[in-house]
Amino acid sequence: MTAQINLSDSEWRLMNRLWASQPQTITELTAALREETGWSKNTVITMLSRLEAKGAVRHEEGARAKRYFAAVQKQDAARTETQHFLSKVYGGSLGLMMSAMVESRQLSEADIAELSAILNKAGGAEG
Repeated sequence: MTAQINLSDSEWRLMNRLWASQPQTITELTAALREETGWSKNTVITMLSRLEAKGAVRHEEGARAKRYFAAVQKQDAARTETQHFLSKVYGGSLGLMMSAMVESRQLSEADIAELSAILNKAGGAEG
């Protein structure tokens, strides 16, 4: 059973960098995030501290600098985020969310084909 870790939008940005390439040092993360976020080294340090406290990130002492790793799988964090979103916005009802998307014409033909394939796979999973 994986831990339920909720990430802020800023934390998702940092975590996506770690999931893409790890380990990374504070200097590497700062350089990677500076253009898109404008974050200083101190901001990255603060974010890493928060993420370590949540159990989302861990570090090892390197020869010259700490090396940071993601401590959670991206799919686990995404699952937790999805459950939190559904609970908060749709009272936990996936059907209500899908109905709202269909009524507002938010689903493309590709989305519908993908959902159909997922549902067919789920229906065939018995057995």
